Amino acid sequence: MTEIWRLSAAALAQMVRRREVSAREAAGAALARLDAVNGRINAVVDHRPEDVRAAADRIDRAIAAGEDPGVLAGVPVTVKVNADQAGFATTNGVTLQRDLIARSNSPVVDNLLRAGAVILGRTNTPAFSLRWFTSNRLHGATCNPRDPALTPGGSSGGAAAAVAAGIGHLAHGTDIAGSIRYPAYACGVHGLRPSLGRVPAYNASLPERGIGPQLMAVSGPIGRTIADLRLGLAVMAAADARDPWWVPAPLEGPPVGRRAALCVRPGGLEVVPEVEAALRDAARRLQAAGWTVDEIEDTPSLHEATDLQVKLWLGEGFPALADAITREGDPGALAMLAGMRAQAEALPPDVVAQTLLRRASLTREWLLFLERHPVLLLPASAELPFPDGLDMESPATFERVWRAQLTQSGLPLMGLPGLVVSTGLAGRAPVGVQVTAGRYREDLCLLAGEAIEAGGVPPAPIDPVLDGA
Repeated sequence: MTEIWRLSAAALAQMVRRREVSAREAAGAALARLDAVNGRINAVVDHRPEDVRAAADRIDRAIAAGEDPGVLAGVPVTVKVNADQAGFATTNGVTLQRDLIARSNSPVVDNLLRAGAVILGRTNTPAFSLRWFTSNRLHGATCNPRDPALTPGGSSGGAAAAVAAGIGHLAHGTDIAGSIRYPAYACGVHGLRPSLGRVPAYNASLPERGIGPQLMAVSGPIGRTIADLRLGLAVMAAADARDPWWVPAPLEGPPVGRRAALCVRPGGLEVVPEVEAALRDAARRLQAAGWTVDEIEDTPSLHEATDLQVKLWLGEGFPALADAITREGDPGALAMLAGMRAQAEALPPDVVAQTLLRRASLTREWLLFLERHPVLLLPASAELPFPDGLDMESPATFERVWRAQLTQSGLPLMGLPGLVVSTGLAGRAPVGVQVTAGRYREDLCLLAGEAIEAGGVPPAPIDPVLDGA
């Protein structure tokens, strides 16, 4: 029999529901895997084994009593440290929040628990969840299990590293500029950024967020199979009145023809040969599955979308953020602050209002474009996963990172979904592609993702690679 920790979330849930495996056995296997490999990668930074076993026992008792345990019955999952989980600190990788103990769960945690998931542990993020790299002064650095010389991505780097290494079967992540999609890309797994309003969000432990994060930050799943992402999305998207942005949109939209557009260099983005090869390979996989794929030269502007997103970040509350980063003293966050300070200080007083006006126009352009091209195939990044810490080496490398991440940072402005599918390896470096579609059409992203996945993916889960191995 396959070791329990290697199973997909969907397969394990079915086995638990059929009583072929107990939730207690699944929890024990997950805890043993965590003990065996987490010390090498530091993906999970807070967990309580007795709580995990107790939660699993509750699932087993419910099944024994003939009750419905939920579609994720007994599945060990992880939750990112920037989401409220009652009794745990919502640290967001920040020493200033080490004692910020949540009194209640965020909606996404409640939804996972109602579906029968067992929360295995809490995963690492960069300080303030600000980078495409994962390290902080409070919890330390997370390593990429495929190659410790590469970033595990960020900000959900701990989540993606855990999934890739077999610590849990599904992970919660958050994404405002690629924080689900890029870690999935970097660690060689799959990640789905849902549309704005699809998955309810709220942290009672923290003040209300500014309008920029409200419009662009979402929670979503990271997993080893597209089927697991589909299951995770359905669970996470359950209604919660605490989020005024939540939308009761159906998970399956009206049928459309299997038509996709391929754009290798949106906005003139310079992509490395391995990225272009992955995109063209993914297009061939779609065609082999009966899709029509048309190559196009460009999309509505992602450069402007990124510029507007940054203005929304910086135009509201920047002095308070800068003060918090300075007090925290985290090197990565300080590098981000240095790279953004001049732009923030040059913004006009009405920047937020003007940005929101232009956001409406640009979003309209994108929605009309996606009516003509229901599925769009894009680079996940212009480069293979970055050397770890590249953004802190110099102003030039900071700019290099930002240039490469155009499709990560641009799409959230319009509230669009984005799916990263891992398709292979270039040496030890994962490579993959990104799929987007219209708002609330995650079903189209997943449909295309299944066809791309069928052509082959990197092996997962894996044992973490040590330096020089």
